[in-house]
Amino acid sequence: MNIAKHMEVIFLTAAVLLGASAYASAAADAHAALKVGAELAAAQAPVQVVVIKAQRLTAAEKARLS
Repeated sequence: MNIAKHMEVIFLTAAVLLGASAYASAAADAHAALKVGAELAAAQAPVQVVVIKAQRLTAAEKARLS
């Protein structure tokens, strides 16, 4: 088997394998980083409280709006 004859196939195979491994490791690292970041943000964030300052509608007002 002549290696020089098949050098293009060897190069393309190596490039595909390198690209696939880089993509897979980058996705795994990003997922782990996002998980850690979300856990830190949840641990440090205070509990959110929503205060609604409005009066309820009366039955007449509800009937008028519908």
